[in-house]
Order: sequence, then C-alpha cells, then structure tokens
Amino acid sequence: MGTGFGVRAKSSPTDVVTATDLESESFIRARLAELAPDAGVFAEEGAPSSPAAPMQWIVDPLDGTVNFLYSLPVFAVSIAAAVDGRVVAGAVADVRGGEVFSAAAGQGARVDGRPIRVRSVEHLSDALVATGYSYRAAIRREQAAVLARVLPVVRDVRNFGSAALHMCWVGVGRLDGYFERDINPWDYAAGELVAREAGARTELPCPENDDLVLVSSPVLFEPLWSLVQL
Repeated sequence: MGTGFGVRAKSSPTDVVTATDLESESFIRARLAELAPDAGVFAEEGAPSSPAAPMQWIVDPLDGTVNFLYSLPVFAVSIAAAVDGRVVAGAVADVRGGEVFSAAAGQGARVDGRPIRVRSVEHLSDALVATGYSYRAAIRREQAAVLARVLPVVRDVRNFGSAALHMCWVGVGRLDGYFERDINPWDYAAGELVAREAGARTELPCPENDDLVLVSSPVLFEPLWSLVQL
C-alpha cells in the first residue's frame, strides 16, 4: 500500500492517479463485462463504454487515492448499478477496514450482511460531521468559509478522505452527517444509496444547490443544509 509508482496529475496537481487506480479499474471492467456484457461502464479513469445501454455500472476503482498514496488506511472500491439513470444497487468495499457496505433500492442497507441504520441525533451540537475538499483552489476557499460556520456549531468535523466511506459511515451511525461539493457520480453513487437505504436523508448535486452532496440523519438535515449554503 502507498506507492508513488505511476503517479500522474489529473485536474490539478493535487488530483492524482496511481498505477493501482488503473489496474483496479481494468480488473473491475473485465469482471463486469463477464457478468453483464450488455451493460455500460461509467468509471473514473477510463472512457465510458456503451453509454446508451439501459444498465450502467458506476465505478470508482480507488476512492481515497491520496490516502493510498500516503499509506493512510482509508480507501475504498465503490460500484453501483443504475438502470435508466436510477441507481438500484451499490456496494462499497473498505479495503483496509475489511468491511463491505451494500444496498438495493427498497431493500435496506447492510455491512457484511448485517442490517444498518443511521444514528438518532436531535441537535447539531451532538453531531459528528464529515466533509471533503475540492481539488480546485477557488472552490476550496468557499469550502473553508462554509467550514468556519459549521465547526463552531457541531460536535466536531472530520475529513477521512473517502466520500464513499463517509456516506456509508453515516448509514452505519459512525457519523451523523456528511457534506461536500465538487465530487463526481462515481464518488457518491453507491455510498448515497447505502446511506439512504439505512434511513438517511440525502441530497445530490445539481445546478440549483451549487453542486452539493449532503447526507445526514433526517432530523439534522434541514439545520445542516442551512449551514452549508454558499
């Protein structure tokens, strides 16, 4: 774990890809092609395949690449299945933690086969919240201003460096909320479904919400949403 071999920058000098990202995606693409040859694949590192297919796999082969690069033990593989644009199933594998979170639409969420549920928290002052940061400096400035509003109000704020695991950890009750801007569908497709099926209230990026992802226990959603507006 944790090697600079094959590292290159993508959207910015802080946005990196390693040989492991590419090898993981290549393996996943090949395996999915065996299981569902008519489905398309929308993944982080490669071009979409069969974009007009009704069923699409949404793949993040290594969510938490910077953690991996620095030998920090928080990174995951995230795979979701979407039919006609709707995510219907997803799984997030915590590689070092050894857990697999999974969910199917209308069927609840699980970790290693055991049902999970969000934690019941009534006040932001009791809430442990996670966030993440954009690779783009201009957006980071806005995120810093939002963080300055959130931090004094909540119990504490964490950034573990994996959007997928942040959402799953809301679902299993290790976090009470998570918010972030400037992330991609492969980052959140599976994790959002896990959190939602575990009882979380969620919001996904759109032009009207300034590209916000927000996942929290239902009672905390409105007050947290108000705090994180740009």
